[in-house]
Order: sequence, then C-alpha cells, then structure tokens
Amino acid sequence: MPVTFRKSFRIFPGVRLNVNRKSVSITVSKGDGARRTYSSTGRRTTSVDLPGPFGYRKTTSRRSRD
Repeated sequence: MPVTFRKSFRIFPGVRLNVNRKSVSITVSKGDGARRTYSSTGRRTTSVDLPGPFGYRKTTSRRSRD
C-alpha cells in the first residue's frame, strides 16, 4: 500500500491551502458550491456541485514550453 501525504489548511473562510507530496494549491470557494483550484504545477480546476448526484469539473493544464 503506497504512503501518501496530503494536508489542507483553512486560511480564510472560503480559502484553503492544500499541500501534498508534489505540489501546493489554493482553493477558493463560493457559498453556492462553486470552487476554483490553482496548483503550483500549473493545473487549474473549476468544479461546481449540482443538486443530487450531479457535478461539473473542468481541469486545464499549463502547457510546457520546449
């Protein structure tokens, strides 16, 4: 079983600092269930909780330059 590390800190209401083994990210959330996450690896995720078992998530990555 792999060993993982993840820790989340609440900085302000609606703002969280997430730390894991490979990156650091900040999540900003609204009261209506919408969240935006910015990662140190360049990944950006937008997610929305919808009523019932539904939800929406879109992830984009920063492309590396050659």
